[in-house]
Amino acid sequence: MTVVLDSSAVLALILREPGSVEVASYLKDAHMSTVNYAETLGRLAMGGMPIDIAHWLVQRMQIRLHPFSTDQAYAAGGWQPDTHHRGLSLGDRACFSLGRELDAPVVTADRVWADIDLGVEVVLVR
Repeated sequence: MTVVLDSSAVLALILREPGSVEVASYLKDAHMSTVNYAETLGRLAMGGMPIDIAHWLVQRMQIRLHPFSTDQAYAAGGWQPDTHHRGLSLGDRACFSLGRELDAPVVTADRVWADIDLGVEVVLVR
Protein backbone atom coordinates (compact mmCIF):
# COMPACT_ATOMS: atom_id res chain seq x y z
CA MET A 1 0.00 0.00 0.00
CA THR A 2 1.28 3.45 -0.92
CA VAL A 3 1.71 5.72 2.12
CA VAL A 4 3.23 9.09 2.91
CA LEU A 5 5.47 9.15 5.96
CA ASP A 6 5.62 12.05 8.37
CA SER A 7 8.96 12.84 9.97
CA SER A 8 7.63 11.60 13.32
CA ALA A 9 7.11 8.14 11.81
CA VAL A 10 10.61 8.00 10.32
CA LEU A 11 12.11 9.24 13.59
CA ALA A 12 10.20 6.54 15.50
CA LEU A 13 11.77 3.93 13.24
CA ILE A 14 15.31 5.30 13.42
CA LEU A 15 15.18 5.86 17.17
CA ARG A 16 13.41 2.51 17.80
CA GLU A 17 10.51 4.21 19.54
CA PRO A 18 7.03 2.73 19.99
CA GLY A 19 5.40 2.32 16.58
CA SER A 20 8.67 1.56 14.81
CA VAL A 21 7.61 -1.95 13.80
CA GLU A 22 4.45 -0.60 12.19
CA VAL A 23 6.42 2.09 10.33
CA ALA A 24 8.83 -0.56 9.03
CA SER A 25 5.88 -2.48 7.60
CA TYR A 26 5.07 0.48 5.32
CA LEU A 27 8.55 0.97 3.83
CA LYS A 28 7.89 -1.09 0.69
CA ASP A 29 5.90 1.75 -0.92
CA ALA A 30 6.66 4.75 1.29
CA HIS A 31 6.85 8.33 0.07
CA MET A 32 7.94 11.52 1.81
CA SER A 33 8.02 15.22 1.08
CA THR A 34 11.45 16.80 0.95
CA VAL A 35 10.13 19.20 3.61
CA ASN A 36 9.65 16.25 5.97
CA TYR A 37 13.01 14.83 4.93
CA ALA A 38 14.69 18.10 5.95
CA GLU A 39 12.75 18.10 9.20
CA THR A 40 13.85 14.51 9.94
CA LEU A 41 17.51 15.27 9.26
CA GLY A 42 17.32 18.41 11.36
CA ARG A 43 15.82 16.67 14.36
CA LEU A 44 18.42 13.91 14.19
CA ALA A 45 21.21 16.49 13.91
CA MET A 46 19.79 18.44 16.88
CA GLY A 47 19.92 15.19 18.83
CA GLY A 48 23.64 14.94 18.14
CA MET A 49 23.67 12.62 15.14
CA PRO A 50 26.12 13.66 12.41
CA ILE A 51 24.15 14.83 9.37
CA ASP A 52 25.96 12.36 7.09
CA ILE A 53 24.84 9.45 9.27
CA ALA A 54 21.27 10.78 9.44
CA HIS A 55 21.19 11.13 5.65
CA TRP A 56 22.57 7.60 5.21
CA LEU A 57 20.00 6.09 7.60
CA VAL A 58 17.05 7.68 5.81
CA GLN A 59 18.43 6.88 2.35
CA ARG A 60 18.78 3.20 3.35
CA MET A 61 15.01 3.06 3.88
CA GLN A 62 14.51 3.74 0.14
CA ILE A 63 11.67 6.16 0.81
CA ARG A 64 10.64 7.92 -2.40
CA LEU A 65 11.30 11.63 -1.87
CA HIS A 66 9.08 14.22 -3.55
CA PRO A 67 10.12 17.84 -4.06
CA PHE A 68 7.69 20.29 -2.45
CA SER A 69 5.65 21.49 -5.43
CA THR A 70 3.73 24.70 -6.02
CA ASP A 71 0.44 22.79 -5.76
CA GLN A 72 1.50 21.28 -2.46
CA ALA A 73 2.55 24.71 -1.18
CA TYR A 74 -0.85 26.10 -2.20
CA ALA A 75 -2.66 23.40 -0.23
CA ALA A 76 -0.36 23.68 2.78
CA GLY A 77 -0.74 27.45 2.89
CA GLY A 78 -4.50 27.24 2.51
CA TRP A 79 -4.79 24.85 5.44
CA GLN A 80 -2.84 27.03 7.85
CA PRO A 81 -5.81 29.11 9.13
CA ASP A 82 -7.78 25.94 9.93
CA THR A 83 -4.90 24.00 11.50
CA HIS A 84 -2.65 26.49 13.31
CA HIS A 85 -4.66 26.17 16.54
CA ARG A 86 -3.82 22.43 16.50
CA GLY A 87 -0.11 23.19 16.17
CA LEU A 88 0.38 21.80 12.65
CA SER A 89 3.71 22.90 11.23
CA LEU A 90 4.60 23.53 7.62
CA GLY A 91 6.14 20.04 7.60
CA ASP A 92 2.89 18.53 8.85
CA ARG A 93 0.89 20.31 6.17
CA ALA A 94 3.46 19.32 3.52
CA CYS A 95 2.90 15.69 4.51
CA PHE A 96 -0.87 16.08 4.21
CA SER A 97 -0.57 17.83 0.85
CA LEU A 98 1.58 15.02 -0.59
CA GLY A 99 -0.87 12.48 0.78
CA ARG A 100 -3.70 14.28 -0.97
CA GLU A 101 -1.71 14.50 -4.21
CA LEU A 102 -0.90 10.77 -4.16
CA ASP A 103 -4.33 9.81 -2.80
CA ALA A 104 -2.51 7.93 -0.05
CA PRO A 105 -2.81 7.79 3.72
CA VAL A 106 -0.33 9.69 5.86
CA VAL A 107 1.51 7.75 8.54
CA THR A 108 2.44 9.61 11.71
CA ALA A 109 3.29 9.18 15.36
CA ASP A 110 1.67 12.53 16.14
CA ARG A 111 -1.64 11.75 17.87
CA VAL A 112 -3.11 15.21 17.35
CA TRP A 113 -3.51 14.31 13.66
CA ALA A 114 -6.27 11.81 14.49
CA ASP A 115 -8.79 14.62 14.91
CA ILE A 116 -7.82 16.59 11.80
CA ASP A 117 -9.94 16.23 8.68
CA LEU A 118 -8.18 17.48 5.57
CA GLY A 119 -9.62 14.80 3.32
CA VAL A 120 -6.58 12.55 3.82
CA GLU A 121 -6.61 9.30 5.79
CA VAL A 122 -4.39 9.39 8.88
CA VAL A 123 -2.68 6.24 10.17
CA LEU A 124 -1.34 6.51 13.72
CA VAL A 125 1.55 4.21 14.59
CA ARG A 126 1.21 4.68 18.35
